[in-house]
Formats: sequence, C-alpha cells, structure tokens
Amino acid sequence: MAAATALEAVAPTGALWGLVQDFVMGQQEGPADQVAADVKSGSYTVLQVVEALGSSLENPEPRTRARGIQLLSQVLLQCHSLLLEKEVVHLILFYENRLKDHHFVIPSVLQGLRALSLCVALPPGLAVSVLKAIFQEVHVQSLPQVDRHTVYSIITNFMRTREEELKGLGADFTFGFIQVMDGEKDPRNLLVAFRIVHDLISRDYSLGPFVEELFEVTSCYFPIDFTPPPNDPHGIQREDLILSLRAVLASTPRFAEFLLPLLIEKVDSEILSAKLDSLQTLNACCAVYGQKELKDFLPSLWASIRREVFQTASERVEADGLAALHSLTACLSRSVLRADAEDLLDSFLSNILQDCRHHLCEPDMKLVWPSAKLLQAAAGASARACDHITSNVLPLLLEQFHKHSQSNQRRTILEMILGFLKLHQKWSYEDKDERPLNGFKDQLCSLVFMALTDPSAQLQLVGIRTLTVLGAQPDLLSSGDLELAVGHLYRLSFLEEDSQSCRVAALEASGALATLYPVAFSSHLVPKLAEELGRGELDLARGDEPAKCSRHLRCLQALSAISTHPNIVKETLPLLLQHLCQMNKGTSEVIAVCQSLQQVAEKCQRDLESCWYFHQTAVPCLLALAVQASMPEKEHSVLRKVLLEDEVLAAMVSVIGTATTHLSPDLAAQSVAHIVPLFLDGNVSFLPENSFPCRFQPFQDGSSGQRRLVALLMAFVCSLPRNVEIPQLNQLMRELVELSCCPSCPSSSTAAAKCFAGLLNKLPAGQQLDEFLQLAVDKVEAGLSPGPYRSQAFTLLLWVTKALVLRYHPLSSCLTDRLMGLLGDPELGPAAADGFSLLMSDCTDVLTRAGHAEVRIMFRQRFFTDNVPALVQGFHAASQDVKPNYLKGLSHVLNRLPKPVLLPELPTLLSLLLEALSCSDCVVQLSTLSCLQPLLLEAPQVMSLHVDTLVTKFLNLSSSPSMAVRIAALQCMHALTRLPTPVLLPYKPQVIRALAKPLDDKKRLVRKEAVSARGEWFLLGSPGS
Repeated sequence: MAAATALEAVAPTGALWGLVQDFVMGQQEGPADQVAADVKSGSYTVLQVVEALGSSLENPEPRTRARGIQLLSQVLLQCHSLLLEKEVVHLILFYENRLKDHHFVIPSVLQGLRALSLCVALPPGLAVSVLKAIFQEVHVQSLPQVDRHTVYSIITNFMRTREEELKGLGADFTFGFIQVMDGEKDPRNLLVAFRIVHDLISRDYSLGPFVEELFEVTSCYFPIDFTPPPNDPHGIQREDLILSLRAVLASTPRFAEFLLPLLIEKVDSEILSAKLDSLQTLNACCAVYGQKELKDFLPSLWASIRREVFQTASERVEADGLAALHSLTACLSRSVLRADAEDLLDSFLSNILQDCRHHLCEPDMKLVWPSAKLLQAAAGASARACDHITSNVLPLLLEQFHKHSQSNQRRTILEMILGFLKLHQKWSYEDKDERPLNGFKDQLCSLVFMALTDPSAQLQLVGIRTLTVLGAQPDLLSSGDLELAVGHLYRLSFLEEDSQSCRVAALEASGALATLYPVAFSSHLVPKLAEELGRGELDLARGDEPAKCSRHLRCLQALSAISTHPNIVKETLPLLLQHLCQMNKGTSEVIAVCQSLQQVAEKCQRDLESCWYFHQTAVPCLLALAVQASMPEKEHSVLRKVLLEDEVLAAMVSVIGTATTHLSPDLAAQSVAHIVPLFLDGNVSFLPENSFPCRFQPFQDGSSGQRRLVALLMAFVCSLPRNVEIPQLNQLMRELVELSCCPSCPSSSTAAAKCFAGLLNKLPAGQQLDEFLQLAVDKVEAGLSPGPYRSQAFTLLLWVTKALVLRYHPLSSCLTDRLMGLLGDPELGPAAADGFSLLMSDCTDVLTRAGHAEVRIMFRQRFFTDNVPALVQGFHAASQDVKPNYLKGLSHVLNRLPKPVLLPELPTLLSLLLEALSCSDCVVQLSTLSCLQPLLLEAPQVMSLHVDTLVTKFLNLSSSPSMAVRIAALQCMHALTRLPTPVLLPYKPQVIRALAKPLDDKKRLVRKEAVSARGEWFLLGSPGS
C-alpha cells in the first residue's frame, strides 16, 4: 500500500465516496461508469478516486479488495489517456505489488495493468518491470480464459509501443512468454498468442537457446483440430487458426530441423486434413528456407509427395502435393551456391526423373499422368528446372509418340508434351541459341502436323492447342513451318458439323497466331479465303445445296477470326464489305456477313488505330447500302429488299454500335459531324457511293423505307461517348419525338423512341434536358388520349421512363406512376405489364454501359423499393379483369431483382407470386417460375410453409401447353426437394405418380427434366440423401 499512500492526498467529495461504496459494498456495476464519466469530465481526478478507495484497498477481506481494485481498473481503462507520468509510475508500482495478493484480486489487477499498458505517458523501463512481475508472480494458465486474454493483450500492447525496451530483456522475454503460453487451449487466446510468436520472430526478438522450446509450445497444436460450436458468437473458424499457426511455423528457417520431420510424419498419416495442412505448410516454408535447411530432408520429402500424388484418391491432396513440389524446386533453384558446394537442384531433379520417367512410356497405365504432373510441377519452378527436365523428357516423349500408333495413346503423349511446352512460355531467353526447344523444333513440328492430319478429332484438338503454344515461342517456327500450319488451319476451319469442336479450336488458333504472324496469314490464308468467298458468291447465286452454303458461312467466320492484327483487318474488312455489296441472296446470308463484321469490330476495339479504320471504312459503306436500298426504284435487287428487313437492320445496328463505342471523343466528333447531317439534311457527300435518284429525308415525309433507317442513326448516336457534342441536337430531338408517334411505320417509331431515350439518358442535368423532357411528356399525354397513335405514345413513354430510371432522374417516379396507371387500361394494360420487364432488364442496342449510357448501380433495387408497394396496393384495389396485369408486372420486377434483395420481402410477396401461377398468361407463369426456383434453394424455411400450394401448382403447370413452362415447372419440382425432408415426405407418393406423365412428353428436354426431378423425389428420405 506504500505506493497508494504516496499518491497525493485529495479529500474526496461525498458524492464520489457514495459511488465508491455503492460499487464496492453494494455490488452495483453502474457506479463504475459514472465515476469514469466524472473523471473524464473533470469533476474528479484519478487521485481522488484512489483516495476514496483507500479503505477498500486496505480491507482484510480479499473480495472487498478485489472490488476496490476492479473499480479503479475500470476507471483507468476509460481514462488512461488523462494520466500524467508521475501518476503512472505510482499506479504501476501499486499494481505490481498487488500481483502478490490473493487470487481473487488478480483479474482486477491485470485489467488495471492492461489500462496502464495503453498509456502514452508510460516512463521508460516500466514495461519491462510489469512483464517481469507477471512472469514471476502469475501462473497464467491457471487463470480463466478472459484473464489469460488480458495478459496476452498487455504483452501485445507493450510489443507495439515499447519494442526496444522489451528487446533489451534478450531471451528472457521469449522464455517468459513461453511460460505464459504453455498449455493454452482456448482458440480466442491462441489467435492472439500465435500473433505474438509471429511478431517475436519477424521483428527479430532474441530467441536465445529457446528456439526449440518456442517451436514446441506452438507446434503442439499442429495440425489444428478444431470444430467451432454451433452459433459461436466469436466467429472463430478452423481456417483462422490454421493460417495463424502456419504463419508462425513458416516464419523462420530456424524451425526447419524440428518442423520438417513433423510435416513428413503428418503427410504420411491417414488423416486427410493433416495431409493437406502439412503440404500447405511445407509450401509456405519453402518461401523462407534455403538449401541448407532442406538438404537432409529432401529424399524423405520427395518420397512422401510422390506417394501422395501416385496413390491419393483426393484431388486436393494431389494439388497440394504438386504445389509443395513446385515450391521445393523453386527454393532449391534460387539458392546461391559456393563454387565447391553440391548442386542440390540437379540431384533432386535427377531423383524425380528416375522415379517418374519410365511411367511416361506407358500411356495406357494409371501412373502416366501423375508422373507427368510431378515432372511439370518441378519444371515450372524455374528456368533451370525447366531446361533440366525438358531436355530429359522431350526426347523420350517424341520417341513414344512414334512408337505408339493408336490415336488415344498419341493424344495422351501429345497432351504431356503440350504441358511441358506451356512451361517454356514462362521463361525468356536473350540468346536464341540458349532456347532449349530449338533443338527439338523439327521433331515437334512434324509431330504436330501428324496430329493435325489424324482421323481422331480428339488428337486434332490437342494438335491445334500444341501448334498455338509452339507459335507463341519467339522465333521457333520457320516460314516453311508457318505456311504448313496455315494450310492445316485453313483445312480444319472448314470441317463438317460433326467436327465442330475442332473447327472452333482451329478458328481460335488462327486468331491467336495471326496476331503474332500477320505476314504469313496475309500471304497464305487471306488469299485462300478470298477465293473461297468468291466461290461462295457463285454458289449462293446458283442456289446450290446447303453444304456449299454452309462452307460459305465458315469462310466468313474464318475471315473474322483472323482479323486480330491491324494489317490483316485492312485486308479482311474490304473483302467482307465487297462481298456484302455483291450479294444477291436472302436474309440469313446477309445477317451472317453482318455478324462477321461485328466480330471484326469487337477485335478492333483492342487497338485505337484499327477501331478508327473499321469505323471510317465500314460505317459509311453500310449506310450507303442502306440509303440506296431505301430509295424508290422500279426494280429492287434482292439485296435492297433484304437490307430493309427488321432482322438485317438489327444486325447492322450491332455492327455500327460496336464500331462506335470505343472511339476516342475526337474521332467520334469527326464522325458525328457527317452522320447526323445525313439524317437531318440529306447530306450524302461522305458516303462512298453518293449518287442517289432522290433525296434522303427520313424525317421530312420520307418513305417508310427511309424511316426504317433511323435504327442505324440510333445505333451510332446512342453509342457515342457522353462528352461528344451532337450537332443540331435540338432539331434532332424534335424530329425523333415526332417520328416516335408516327403510326404508319411501327418499327421506325420504336427506333425513334429508343434513340430519343438514349440521347436523353446521356444529357447533363439542366435547362436543355428539362425542355426535351417536357417535349416528350406533352407528346405522350397527347398521344395516350384516344387516337391513332396511342400504342406509339405508350412506347415513347416506356423508353423515356427507362432512360430516367437508369440515371435516378426525379421525373422517373412520375412517369412510372403514369405507366402503373395504364395497367388498368383495357387496351394498353397487358403491354404496360410487359413494360416492367423492359424497365428492369438490360438492353443490347441502347441504354447500355458499353454504349456509355448513365446506368446507376442498384437501379433495380431502388425501382423495387419505390414501386412494388404501389403495385401490390394496385393489385388489391383493381377489378378482377385487370388483376393479371398487376401480377404480370410484379412478376417481371421480382424475376429480375437480385435474390438477396428479394429474400427479406419474400414472406409478404409470396402469396402474390403463388397467385400469379394461376394466371392463364404463359409469360406470367414462366416469369414467376423463374423467380421461385432460386428462392426454393435460398429460402427453404419460408417456402416450406406453402409446400402444399407449391406442389399442386407446379404439378398442374407440368402439363402446360407451353414447353418452356413445363420445363420450368419440372425444374421447380426438382428444387422442391431442397426443402426440409419431413415437410415433403407426405407428398412423395403423389408427386412420383404425377411425374410419370411428363416422362412420356413429346419433347426431349421436358422428358430430361422429368427424369431428373422424379429421381430426386424417389431418393427423398432414403439413407444418405
């Protein structure tokens, strides 16, 4: 008590004395917080609190002393920042002295020391004094968990703020901590203790002669065997402990001599988790170990890893074993050797080769792939290892390929070769002569070309992949090799339908290699494809058999596939455009050319130069063709008629949109200065062929053909970057609004509405945007009155609403309410219900993020929150004949809502969803089923409350006239089996009988779902299900 009495005496007030007495004698907890608050506010000082506690701290009854110290400690925990250095000194001395007190007192003393360990004003030397006192006076492991945690917290605090002082203790600090931790079992404390050990090692505290003791006190927990209790409030997982302990064990090479034998022992055990943990820990250790630490254990480590990869039935053990071998090899590779030292890497790799090499000669045996994986894991660790293993293995595999004649054996061998070739892509060699594959180049090329001509499609596939990897090796393939390779790829690109996978792989390989060897592909492949395209034009003109038309389609695909280099694009794009201009065939062929053009445009997006070349070449050409087709002529060619069809215009829209989205603002501004005047003023001067029989005026009383081309304007202007200024915007927006409500051509009015909405979405807030919105609202309100263009006005309302919903514009709520009001309209109600699907879904041509539209994150969630309550209210208030419209709109909203948002609202909305299943509209049924299926998997407890209704409705819909509804209903019946089994068992016989009917459905896809669902219901309740 000497330290306490040494504190400056200040007479406590009566109120403080009363609070102290209530806490100490009255066993009330509240006064402690009140005293701490008063100290923080300045009403009392800590010294006054100590004075008020005087009699309690000297009381002969241990429990009373404990309560007194507990009050002081709780005050210090909240007020430690207010303490002065002199006060801290006296308090430390007081608390250290109390560590010798009765065990009732110790927990409160430790809490006080924890508070003082946080003090900024702690004088030098006192941290060491406190820890020495704890190490000497407290048997930590006899304390309760919370008090042990307090000790760890004190140590952690001092290590963070008084590192140099603690290092002055030398190995005594390490030894003291070992005593504190020894025997710890609580996972909460172990996480803190493991962090302390890791800091001891990583911050270079002295371990002295206690390295083995420190290892033993931590490694005794390896491997971690911990299962968290159910509803654990602390949330500590087994993985947390594993990673924390692994960080300790793998933190220093000084543990190697103790750890590696332990890891070998655990890898060789029969416990799967121990194997995995040991292999992963070995992997981590290799990052800090060197040859010296590994040398004596390499044979045993290799034997254990080899056995696990050869014999394990677990893919995880195999993967971790291969990763450990990779890390071992990498560790041996990076060690710097003395001139007279043994090269452990060479001897280690020689052992691996000795044990695995002979298995590669048996491509039909089960150890061939484990052996190849082991060799590849080691080879992938370093360039030295890769050279060593490849130089030994490649000659053997090349020999085996020629030795075995069966295609499946050759495929296995070639796949192994491919694995080793891929490893060489990781390493670069400055000297061409040093590249290890150069010596095998001729043999490898010969082998690949043999595979490409083999009848086996599987072997051809591996050959194509191998050719791609060989081509990626710099300066490996000669010009002759490339010419042969291009010839094979040309042939494979025209394989029949039964070799679809080979043909697709050949196209992908052509694209990859064309990027690397543009000259070879321009010289050898483009001319062949041009010739094939010319033959295709003749075949199409003659109306030849489908096989030749199919060959024409493959030629188009090949041209787009190789357009991966700017120089090749300059050859393929004119070919495709010329081919389009000369076509005299039907819709599908023109669409195929447009699809190829779009694929080329997508590839050009990676390069700014190619993107601009494609845009300024393809877009004017397509516009010229379309404008020419829209002109009135006595005799229309087949192409002109086809170009104005909706499907073809949609394909051209995709090409123009893709060609525009990645333009830089400067280049886009150049283009918009030509294209907008084309549609507003009929200025055709920039088109390649601009001699037309009459003016192009799609907005000024133009023909229906000319109006249809507004879709192409939409594709361009709605794909521009937001910061590109559009000329004559005011006139353009007014023309679009007028055309959007023109009843004579529905497709052009829809395109105009979409174009108007796309531009509206990108406009910055301000007067101009408000004027355009008012223009649209006035037009919509006028059009929705009974009249000739109600349907067109509704379409404009829908697209403008979507444009505003995406950007959170304030007017969107008014327009959504207007749309909701139309659900009760006898004429427009069903269309308004379908409109909610448009509002919630992503478009492909306008209002897309790729097209630079303003699309706010979580717009669907916001739309749901703002509008679903009104939809539900409207449903309940609506007459019986329009209720299906509300159900349909609600179903569309819920179906496209992220499921985590829907789950909390499910109990209130589920009854409406179930009612929607009784709606006669197939669209409503399908949308609702699509919404319910994931909910059955994610919210089984809520759904199980309605199991009777769900079973009845799903079974009824499994006989729907719509195939899509039947499939969706059966998928929901399958998902029902994820509900709690006791809830479902009463329905099992009924469901199995009912699902017998769709087993005989006329559609194969329906029968497939019926088999799957019925099988799950059969297994319901059986052991192991």
